[in-house]
Amino acid sequence: MKIAVYSAQPYDRRFLEEARLQANAAAATSSESATGAASIEAAYFSDALTLDTIPLAQGCSAVCVFVNDQLDAAVLEALHASGVRAVLLRCAGFNNVDLQAGARLGLFMARVPAYAPEAVAEHALAMVMTLNRHTHRAYARVREGNFALDGLLGMTLHGKTVGIVGAGQIGAAAARIFHGLGCHVLISDPTPLPQLAGVAQQVPLEQLLAGADIVSLHCPLMDSTRHMINATSLASMKPGAMLVNTSRGGLIDTAAVIEALKSRQLGALAIDVYEQEASLFFHDHSSDIIADDVFQRLLTFPNVLVTGHQGFFTIEAMREIAAITYRNLACYLQHQPCPNLLPAGAAAPAKP
Repeated sequence: MKIAVYSAQPYDRRFLEEARLQANAAAATSSESATGAASIEAAYFSDALTLDTIPLAQGCSAVCVFVNDQLDAAVLEALHASGVRAVLLRCAGFNNVDLQAGARLGLFMARVPAYAPEAVAEHALAMVMTLNRHTHRAYARVREGNFALDGLLGMTLHGKTVGIVGAGQIGAAAARIFHGLGCHVLISDPTPLPQLAGVAQQVPLEQLLAGADIVSLHCPLMDSTRHMINATSLASMKPGAMLVNTSRGGLIDTAAVIEALKSRQLGALAIDVYEQEASLFFHDHSSDIIADDVFQRLLTFPNVLVTGHQGFFTIEAMREIAAITYRNLACYLQHQPCPNLLPAGAAAPAKP
């Protein structure tokens, strides 16, 4: 069988090819090699999946997609009509997928729910450290022979209050990291968190926002969480607090954040994700004129740090993403239950 890999960067190909060859080798030596798992082929495309790029998947029975690929009803229906029966997400989030359409079409849809959660949590810490101690600005200064310290004053994180919104594996890892730094950690999540007893204090979101010096978002993007950081919630935050988002851009109302930065209600902003990132991130636009005025306005603030959705980008995480993606595919090919199906709990199709 053949799989079309969309939004494929060179690093995606490196790790997915490694996992594909391992999967083929394992299947070839197993008693289940007759399932066809030993003949997996992959075609890699830098293009994102849209209605216009569906023809690239001609002759493929599966597609592998990423966070900014389009998977609405029209795309899923067109994929199904072209012969695609499996959709493999090499990411945890699935806010870009029309789950009802996929279920109606009988598509096998699976994601990678967790991969080296410490990778994203560590990136959140790196952004906090960088923005707090101004190391990005200090680096540029020193390279120009400027060793003045004016404008580089930070705060000691030990003893500060850090609020973690969302206690999945990444949020829990972030809580443990900040606890290890000597921070008082507040955490907001709809489910009880006995596993974090002694690490974080579970509180309502309103209490977290009012009391935290640093607020770090680690929750999924759903209707209930879209723009959870808005003019009202920003006004309820501790004046001068830092906001960090390494989860999904849609959690933040960017226009409201800009106003909070201008009024100094928000002291600093660190984002690895952006609501309109699909047309920007993962590509080189250094020679282009970026037409997104909201994004460009963000970049004018000296107290704003932006990275291009690289929180997941470690060797360990990339290897785990690729391995789980091919394990999900093996479940499809071998008619086995898959723990990572979308929607959660859906039964696998009877046969490929």
